[in-house]
Amino acid sequence: MSYIDVTGKTEDEAISSALRQLGLERDDVSVEILERAKPGFLGLGAQPAKVRVTYGPREEEPAAPAEKAPVVSAPVEKKPEPAKAPEKKPARPAEKKQERRPEKKQERKEPAEKAPEAPAEPRPAPAALGEEVNDEKAQAIRAFLSGLLEQMETPADIRVYLPEKGRYKVILEGKNLGALIGRRGETLDAIQQLTSYSVNRTGSGRVRIQLDAENYRERREQSLEHLAKKVAAKVVKYRRSVTLEPMNAYERHVIHTALQEVPNVTTYSTGMEPNRRVIVAYDREKK
Repeated sequence: MSYIDVTGKTEDEAISSALRQLGLERDDVSVEILERAKPGFLGLGAQPAKVRVTYGPREEEPAAPAEKAPVVSAPVEKKPEPAKAPEKKPARPAEKKQERRPEKKQERKEPAEKAPEAPAEPRPAPAALGEEVNDEKAQAIRAFLSGLLEQMETPADIRVYLPEKGRYKVILEGKNLGALIGRRGETLDAIQQLTSYSVNRTGSGRVRIQLDAENYRERREQSLEHLAKKVAAKVVKYRRSVTLEPMNAYERHVIHTALQEVPNVTTYSTGMEPNRRVIVAYDREKK
């Protein structure tokens, strides 16, 4: 029998993801819950559910004729013929399944193999940011994050840069940092806010802290810019306003900046946090 281990936000989500990967129904597999999902506190320390999905019970069928083969080989005339028939029949579906299932695994693993390339992208960035700094604020940042990451049981290397006066760029490097990012960066934003509060409550002067992991900020910014241009094209074509999903202040700023020079399109925000949204509207007077 074969199995795959899959993670998800909940046990049901992990099982559904495994069934999609295998192309099987729920009745065709058996499920073992390895780790139950943990919500954490305020999005911190949350852990996904992990299940093991076992499939392919028919692969054991060819083994039965194989065990009987030495016993059947003793007679010469009568039993060799029925012995060959069961060997051929199960062999064909078994071969087909063995051929198809690895293909499905390869198709599903291709995006998973490309996913680790995302954290490799930020490596050139530190060179552009200059050398790491170790002043009073940088030491406070490292001390706070080291303790927090230890409590979250998510080890990571902490790189602190000072691209401009009063703004610190903090990059977390390591493996499996998805738990630090969270859904749409919510956990990463929470850690950034906690770090900023801890560092700025002591010492002299207030500084800005921007936290990033696996190059999420840049990838998210590119995604938002693409979304902004796509929505702006629809607004101009149909001359109707479009309301985007709730975003934090930084993401709303990316949308406003991306569309500020687009003709016949204007943007503004509405609503209260955390459900404040950007509205992309048609403006015939803007050129």
